[in-house]
Amino acid sequence: MSSRVHACEHTVGVAAPAGVVYGMLADAVRWPVFLPSVVHVERLDFDGVQERLRMWELADDTAAAADAADDDTAAAAADAADDDTDAAADGADGAGAGAGGGVGGVLGGRVGSWHARRVLHPDVRAVVFEQEDAVWPGSVTSGVWSVRPAGEAECVLGLRQECGLPVAAADGARREAEAEADVHRRLAQVRRAAGWWERLDELLLSFEDRVRIEGPAELVYDFLYRIGEWPGRVPHVERAGVREDVPGIQVVSLDSCAAPGGRTVSTRAVRLCFPHAGRIVYKETRTSELIAAHSGEWSLLPDAFGVTVVAAHQVMLRQEAVGRVLGAGTGLLEARDHVRAWLSRASTETLGLAKWHAESTVRRLR
Repeated sequence: MSSRVHACEHTVGVAAPAGVVYGMLADAVRWPVFLPSVVHVERLDFDGVQERLRMWELADDTAAAADAADDDTAAAAADAADDDTDAAADGADGAGAGAGGGVGGVLGGRVGSWHARRVLHPDVRAVVFEQEDAVWPGSVTSGVWSVRPAGEAECVLGLRQECGLPVAAADGARREAEAEADVHRRLAQVRRAAGWWERLDELLLSFEDRVRIEGPAELVYDFLYRIGEWPGRVPHVERAGVREDVPGIQVVSLDSCAAPGGRTVSTRAVRLCFPHAGRIVYKETRTSELIAAHSGEWSLLPDAFGVTVVAAHQVMLRQEAVGRVLGAGTGLLEARDHVRAWLSRASTETLGLAKWHAESTVRRLR
């Protein structure tokens, strides 16, 4: 079927310096924390100016998918409806095209993955992108982000996207409207993230926990991969719903009591599993009240005598929830310590049980 190129371009004012906004666009590896719809970004090649990326992004009903794996479908349906107003629904914005490249393929209708090439132009604050693997009409094929100063602490953010549409498509007007809406959604996501620029150093935290295991990496990975079995293995996990329509892409809903005071916290996440690399990357699509964004990775570093397992976290705090959750007068520094201790306690407990699982299995086989 013949196709035509449809181009759409829009701009939006942003309450942040142009350099801050450009830096956010250029640093695609950190997009999972800044942009709700982005699950994970792998930088495959970079020479300082040109880069090749592989990106994963949320699509349509990802936020509700894990609940479909549970038996309590009535409660799940209500939660899914509520998510239209929270960060989980925000994460589904723009599933029809790529933030800097477009969706090359939607896996299981929930997570899109594609490759993109980008050229960074810091002198004019522009990022030019081109998608390598468009697979259907309507996919974004190329475009450019641009940032223009509009004062010391303001700028104008622009996005132009080009996509291929069938020439004789009966729903051509609808497709064009969706393409226009996608540009607006992406601009809104960046504008919202950039609006926090004055407090980003306080709102963002990255940390990791690690444990040394004298056992095979395969057993450790298997424990971490089988998250659906954690309620019977990991004390702080009360319930886990897992859906894996496509091998290696898990949509998970989790109830855990690792938070201080033992209260139950419900989260949802997308997990990308790479068994040959010994990695499981995840992005929460529904976070706890104190957390605006949370992504992380379980990674295995094997050697001749065992394996070191690392649990890495990247978190953005939700500033407006700090006083409500931790009490009036609580500062961001205290909130950072609180969240780090809570997440670290949960990951350390999980790592310890993975260690016990691998090492005790080896002892039984000796």
